[in-house]
Amino acid sequence: MAVTIQPAPPAPAGDGTDTGTDTDWGVHAEWLWRGQRCHWRVVGNAAAPALVLVHGFATGCGHWRRNAAVLAAAGWRVYGLDLIGFGASSQPALRLDNRLWARQLQAFLEQVVQGPAVLVGHSLGGLVTLSCAVFFPRWVRAVVAAPLPDPTLMLASHGRPPRRRPWRRRLQRWLVTLLCRLLPLELLVPLLAHSPLLDLGIQSAYSTAVIGDRDLHRLIARPARRPGAVRALRAMSIAMALRPHAATAPALLQRLRQPLLLIWGQRDRLVPVQVAQQVQRLRPDLPLVLVDGSGHCPHDEHAEAFNGALLTWLEQLPATGPTPCPGR
Repeated sequence: MAVTIQPAPPAPAGDGTDTGTDTDWGVHAEWLWRGQRCHWRVVGNAAAPALVLVHGFATGCGHWRRNAAVLAAAGWRVYGLDLIGFGASSQPALRLDNRLWARQLQAFLEQVVQGPAVLVGHSLGGLVTLSCAVFFPRWVRAVVAAPLPDPTLMLASHGRPPRRRPWRRRLQRWLVTLLCRLLPLELLVPLLAHSPLLDLGIQSAYSTAVIGDRDLHRLIARPARRPGAVRALRAMSIAMALRPHAATAPALLQRLRQPLLLIWGQRDRLVPVQVAQQVQRLRPDLPLVLVDGSGHCPHDEHAEAFNGALLTWLEQLPATGPTPCPGR
């Protein structure tokens, strides 16, 4: 079932320099996982139930600038985590895909949060939170994907792809690796990060005008200008292209047992609403909230509507109980 919500009209635009938000929200900290520095932050009552915000591609937990304080005021202990390769976390040349990020997120729940949590993910973060819920179900109470991107969703109607012969898998791995290494990312990434092209790329994720939003620009430009940005981007491009079927969204959705809420911008050009409809064909039981007039970032573009829909759904979750966790 899909429900469409109408956001309040936006406030009159100023000169674009004052967003009235705080990308520097919360108390910042650093956590070491498998030798990698992981930046995280937290806000809210330490005794409140835990909720972890997971950002999308090219951003960091500062992108939840319009959500964290509202959720904390509503009675949640709100954490934000920068996935490895993004934000202020390390940018290594590891095999960066949703399986590794799911392991990072589970370790964060175990070592930092120290208990199960509700996971809320934007875009790539939605895929990571879904992966974590399936691979480590005892650590995840519920999942919100806003939205859920995965190119394999549009191929899911054809069923599980036939298993390829070993030589074909080796050939695919060799071709993908070769093509990704041939891409001139050392030229493209700095060019995008230091030119107006970055603003055009950011604008493609929004339906309303955001060019001139300096906080948003800095949030995305700073990680892209770091020395490890190119190697991390190349590593994740290779790893995401070579994922096994079990790590794709269609397979994960079939295995998910926790509650999942889908939130989608009706004007999303990057992951269009047709993808949400395909998700619902795979799992007709999943609720879908469509944010009218919003693009790919409903949590930032129409935060009031997003926060309202999220909090309404969270109120319907079962009360927090003594959930047993491994090693506790």
